[in-house]
Formats: sequence, structure tokens, C-alpha cells
Amino acid sequence: MNASDLPSSVRRLLGSLVDASVRERIAISVAALFASLLVGAVVIMAAGLVATCKEPFLALGGSSFCYDPWEVYYQLFVSPFLNDFNTALMLKETTLLLFTGLAVAVAFRAGLFNIGAQGQLVFGALGSALAVLWGAAFVPTGVVGSLVLIPFGLVVGAVVGGLYGAVPGLLKAYADANEVITTIMLNFVATNVAFYLVSTYFKDPASQSVETKSVPAVAQLKPVLGRFESTSFSVWALLTGLALVVVIYYLLFHTSFGYDMRISGIQPAAAAYGGVDAERLVVGSMVLSGALSGLAGAVYVLMVLGRWRTGIPAVGFDGITVSILASNNPLGVVPAAFLFGILKSGSLSISFALGVPKQLVGVLRGLIILFVAMPEFFRMVGLKLGVGDRQPVATDGGRPVEGGDDDE
Repeated sequence: MNASDLPSSVRRLLGSLVDASVRERIAISVAALFASLLVGAVVIMAAGLVATCKEPFLALGGSSFCYDPWEVYYQLFVSPFLNDFNTALMLKETTLLLFTGLAVAVAFRAGLFNIGAQGQLVFGALGSALAVLWGAAFVPTGVVGSLVLIPFGLVVGAVVGGLYGAVPGLLKAYADANEVITTIMLNFVATNVAFYLVSTYFKDPASQSVETKSVPAVAQLKPVLGRFESTSFSVWALLTGLALVVVIYYLLFHTSFGYDMRISGIQPAAAAYGGVDAERLVVGSMVLSGALSGLAGAVYVLMVLGRWRTGIPAVGFDGITVSILASNNPLGVVPAAFLFGILKSGSLSISFALGVPKQLVGVLRGLIILFVAMPEFFRMVGLKLGVGDRQPVATDGGRPVEGGDDDE
């Protein structure tokens, strides 16, 4: 589809989103958040009208409303900060989504839709677990073992994820295969191959589940703050994710490689005219994206489970939403992942404290994410179609063109 095929009113709307400044886009996101809360309150009231409860919070005109929107939103947004367990859960989710959100953002910046972050995460997690189990036989216990095994596990997870990400990159670059289709299918390949390998060759004989043996305690990312001692959150993992945000931001906005990626993603013809090696860039972008997803898998194994187990949560797919919320900007991934972490932790509190059905909680989360993400999603569509005035016209070896869309 071309921009000329769209009605003029749609072109104007997309153009206004494309040309919006960072401040205007933040204001749009905040307005969308409040709009989602208002719509969600109506949904909560309607659901409470048909529910059965002993003590309705409101009786009006012969009708009883079981659910209080204020209490629901209090549990959703405030409860993650009220006790150590909820806070640790929120920070754990935020940490994992920092990695997968960055992974998807890198690919999107290059004009590639990496829907395979989940598969790259699964393989990265398995590679990290097996590598640490193997390496534990050659290193001493104690601090030395931690200093060797933890970085080793993280690096192996990133390498395995990067190699798996290279597969759709090579297919896209040299066979013109649609990366959306290939990455989606490779998710299923990764899940089933990993299941087969573990159940056949690497299964813990003492367990009834399809899982590997536990990695040694010295190789696990343990909490360093006393208040989180009994939780599966490590501040070291969070700090690593934040450091990667800075690294990826610098790579994208302050190096020639990052500039070529961004120009290729917005205007491939201009990038080709400037001498960019499109095939190499596609493969390199997918390798980097896959490496970040694989790193997320390694963190999941070393921080959360301490082993590889079938049924890894869909953190890779959640990373797509985080990236869209962040407008594919590495710095924006931090608040987007934090919001997602709050929603995940708060959702559990709603179910436990108020007895609200989990289906309704899922609807509320979906509404918030949908409302906040849609403006940025349509902005991405407008950029892809060439609508608006903020379009780059050339590439010059890494120095941004004046007026280009840098999203800084």
C-alpha cells in the first residue's frame, strides 16, 4: 500500500503523528493512558453489574455493582510498591522486558519485524543452562566460580540467541523471505526442538518435568539487597539491562552503523544510494536482536528458575509491545518495561485481594496497553508509508541529515 491510496483525512492524521515532537508524543501517550482508565472503569462497572457478590460497593436504582474501579486501579498501580514480594515481581518482569524490548527495538529500527524473540530467548536460555552445567565441572566454588560461570552463561546465551537470529536474517537478506513469517515459524521450531533435546538428552532424572538439572548456586544471579533475599530478582541483572540500554542507544544514535540501520529502516532507497550494504546490515541487525533475546533467556535461567524448564513465559512476545510503547527508542524501553512490570505485578494483587476474575484483569491490562501503544503504532505505519515531513533524504557515513527522524 502507498500513501496515495489512503483517504486524505487518514494521511493528515498519520502525518500529524509522524511530525509530532517528543513532547507532543509523550502528551499523547499520557492522554491515551487516562482514556484507557476511563474506558476500563466503565468495563469494571459493567462487569460488576452482572457479577454476584455478598457486599456490593454500590447499589443504584435496584442494581448492585460488585467491583469498585478505584480499588481495582489502586491494586493495579499501587500494590506493586506495598510489599517486597510484589516489588520484586515487578522488578523481575521489568528486568526481563528490558532485554526483549531492546531486542525488538533494534530490529524495528532496521526496518525488520523480529517476531521471533521468544524462540531466540528459548534457545538462549537452553544454551546458557547447558553451558553453565558443563562449565561448573572445571571451576572452583565460591566467588571465583561466580565470576567465571555467570558471565560465561550470559555470553553463551547471547551467542546462541544471535546465531538463531541470524537464520531469518540470512533468509531475508539472500532469499528475500519475509522475516515476519520466518521468525514466527522459528518460534515453534525453537520450542519443540528445545523440548526434544531436554526430554531426550538433558533431562534431570530426578524430576517428573521436562527440565534440566539446576545450575550451581554460584552461577545463579542472587539478590544482593536483603529485602529481596527470598525472591527471584537480582539487582545485578537490572543494572546489566540498564547498562545495555545506554550501549544500544549510543550504538543507534552515535555510530555510523546505527545511523545506517535507522536510515535503512525508514528509507531503504536512500540508504542504498549512500552505499549501505543492505544484506550485511539485515543479517547484523537480526544477529544483534537475537543476541539480546538470548541474553534475556540466560537471565531468566540464572535469575528466575536456576534451570531450563519447558513452558517459558511469553517474555519475547511481550517485548514487542514494550518496543512499540517505547517508539522503538532504547531510552523509552525503560519506562515502557517498568509500566509493563507494574501491570503484571498489580494484576496478581487484584485477583488475590479483590477476587476480580483474571479474565477481567486481562481485559484491563489489554486496554491500557492498546490505548498507549496505538498512537506509536500508527506513527510507525506513517513512517513506513512516507507520510509527513520528517523523512530522511540521504545517508552520509553516520552524520544525521538535518530534519531527519532520529527520535532522540
